[in-house]
Amino acid sequence: MQHARETQQDVPMLRMSETPIELELSIHPPTQPEVERGLQLPPPTQDPPETQHQTQLQPEVQLSESGPEHQPQAVSLWMKHRRLLLLLWEVSISAALLGLIYYIHQNQNRSSDQPSTVTPCLSPACQWASAQLSTSADPFKEPCDYFLFTCGSDRITQDSRGRHRGQGLPGHPQNQNGKSAWPERKGERSLREEKVMDRKTMLLQYLREILESNDTAGSSAVQKTKRFFHSCLDTRSIETAGVEPFLTLIQKLGGWAVSGQWNKTDFNSTLSLLMRDYATFPFFNLYVGKDPEEMAHGRNKRYIQIDQPDLLIPTEWNSKTQTSQTKAQTVRPFMATWLRYLALLGAPPNSDMMHVGMFMSLSSELAVRATPLQYRLSKGQLHQRMSIKELQIQAPAIDWLGCLRAAFHPLPLIEDDHVLLHNLPYVVHMSPIIGKWLNNYETSNSAPLQTYMVLNLLHTLMPAMDSRFAERVKNVSVGNADGTAPRWRRCVLETERGFDSVLTHLLSERTAHREAEEMIENIFSSFKSKLHKLKGTNQKSLQSVMTKVQSLIPRLWITSEISGDAELDLLFSTVSVSTPSFFSNYVQLLSLLQKRRRQLLSEPSEPPDVLSVTPLLLGSELLFPMGMFVPPHFHPTYPRAMNYGVLGFLIAKDILHMLLPDIYSQSETVHAVGECVWTHYLTVTEKASRGGAFSLSSAQRQEVWVQYSALQIALQAYHQSLQKRPGDTSISGLSHTHLFLSAFSQGNCDFDPYHEFMPLEPSFLIKVICARSHLCPTSLQCPSQTQQHSLQTC
Repeated sequence: MQHARETQQDVPMLRMSETPIELELSIHPPTQPEVERGLQLPPPTQDPPETQHQTQLQPEVQLSESGPEHQPQAVSLWMKHRRLLLLLWEVSISAALLGLIYYIHQNQNRSSDQPSTVTPCLSPACQWASAQLSTSADPFKEPCDYFLFTCGSDRITQDSRGRHRGQGLPGHPQNQNGKSAWPERKGERSLREEKVMDRKTMLLQYLREILESNDTAGSSAVQKTKRFFHSCLDTRSIETAGVEPFLTLIQKLGGWAVSGQWNKTDFNSTLSLLMRDYATFPFFNLYVGKDPEEMAHGRNKRYIQIDQPDLLIPTEWNSKTQTSQTKAQTVRPFMATWLRYLALLGAPPNSDMMHVGMFMSLSSELAVRATPLQYRLSKGQLHQRMSIKELQIQAPAIDWLGCLRAAFHPLPLIEDDHVLLHNLPYVVHMSPIIGKWLNNYETSNSAPLQTYMVLNLLHTLMPAMDSRFAERVKNVSVGNADGTAPRWRRCVLETERGFDSVLTHLLSERTAHREAEEMIENIFSSFKSKLHKLKGTNQKSLQSVMTKVQSLIPRLWITSEISGDAELDLLFSTVSVSTPSFFSNYVQLLSLLQKRRRQLLSEPSEPPDVLSVTPLLLGSELLFPMGMFVPPHFHPTYPRAMNYGVLGFLIAKDILHMLLPDIYSQSETVHAVGECVWTHYLTVTEKASRGGAFSLSSAQRQEVWVQYSALQIALQAYHQSLQKRPGDTSISGLSHTHLFLSAFSQGNCDFDPYHEFMPLEPSFLIKVICARSHLCPTSLQCPSQTQQHSLQTC
């Protein structure tokens, strides 16, 4: 009896608890009779069952005392009634407890969403997030159409057709005339650029804020890094300097034949100097990496890798002849551009055509054996191993040991050390071409090989040149030059090339390691739980995936090599950065870049990539870069509901894409869930579309399943977090599941490689997850749509 009263008194406390629930949306509630029996608790004013029992038994006891002749019979009758009543009382108590448990299970999540029970977050980051939420559609206030303009009604997909995501899809008002029938919401246009900003841009913005901060208390290395960044932004000083810094550098290298002043320096000596101090590789590319065959056996040694160069002359691949070719319509503007460059550098008008002509002739000869990566992969030409001594025999025009020793000084390289080649036919073809030009023009005043190397150095240094050169970078390069990127973005990227260890240190200082590690642990745990519920069509293959997943160790990708300011200061002690001279700073950056290659060759561990924003699978470790845990997707002062609703979803989606790339062919669950979600979409948008439905491709079904599962995983992980650390804060009066889903609806506009396969706005998944579950604070039923009641839980 006392136990029953204590159970009833504990009900309010249990309802307000934030004990997580297992997100299995296919769980069906008890049958109606069981629910009704369970909820029929005695009202407070009703006598407890035990009191009623005693009142009913009292007359029978008195009758038994009326005469001794009836006493044994009365006692026997009383015992039978007592056993029967006790049995009925135990059954009613059991039913009441079952009903109480069901009631708590169904209402605990709703109770946790009451904003009055949580403390509002008032940090600057939360105030910014509140402003974002206030200008966006709340799924629970506008359940009929919030998902149609979550990411902006004129959102464009990044596919070749460039159509609106909603165009041609049932339920989207953009179908007619390619325009949105929905009025633009207040503040939507001003925020649209931020909404569709990709994760890489968000990270670069965050690093920009760090570099622009006025904190003068940092280490010497940090101050040098910031000065470099600011000198890159100082375009006025760059324009004022003009071409003089580059002309001075040419004289330092011994001059060149274009100006008529050349010391006739040795070919291999000049090549070694360019590789060591200026990260310039005119005839072949040089970098450091692992051998895939050794990695398959658990060995992670790094090797010097030699590849074809990034040729400046534009070429086209001819699949019939299997050679690269140049065409007149692309070569003419290329020649005109380099003639302008020589004019800017003071070349005499009567000789510039000759120098450019020889430069183009040598470039064309080298380009003949340059082949696309896919072709070399098909021919087995990647990662071909040979010793430096063997390479010298194959391509004798280059002093390989001397050049490699210069590039990786002071590492002790010997002839027997192995290197990996990625286009041996090109290297073999290159050597006699260099020999021919050396023999024919060694004593000539034109010196085409020297001119070729200096013009390649010019291309390397163009990011530090004035606008007359920078504006034409994209016209002469087939690389990644982007003339349309904002200046700050280019400067952040250039800063990272030389000062990556400093940026990694600064980012690590600002990363909430404990919160990040906790999110990684909870998301991965929820992911494994989801994986075990898949039904497999290929059970053996699915079991292999599960075994691999169980062996993985997820963790935050941090470095232990550099632990403090003192070590950073020592590392950059020889670097001198001058704020007004970006050219000289950039030259030092190139030297730092080659030093970074040397360190990579000698260090056993994989250094963190400060610009990475997606997980990396490295052996048995699943590494999550610090660049994922930056605002606005994540902030340690945000309510956890917001962090999990935005970044938690993205992490879960990344894991699913990385570890389950072929899940559609391995599990029947993917097909079923994808079709179920699509059925929801067609049903909800039937009146708006008035068009014919179409079926999804296998890739689309898989992407729908991935994103729907990622949302379930993130929500379950959030509740796991609440179980470990009860309590959460609120933003704009929203908390817990309400805030989680509202944040998700506004934070899923990130573009990724799988974006084109998602046939509907991810925010629509909120409708599906709330359709027939008790996870959501209120119903998402649109008043004008009654057919939603008949939909099955996905």
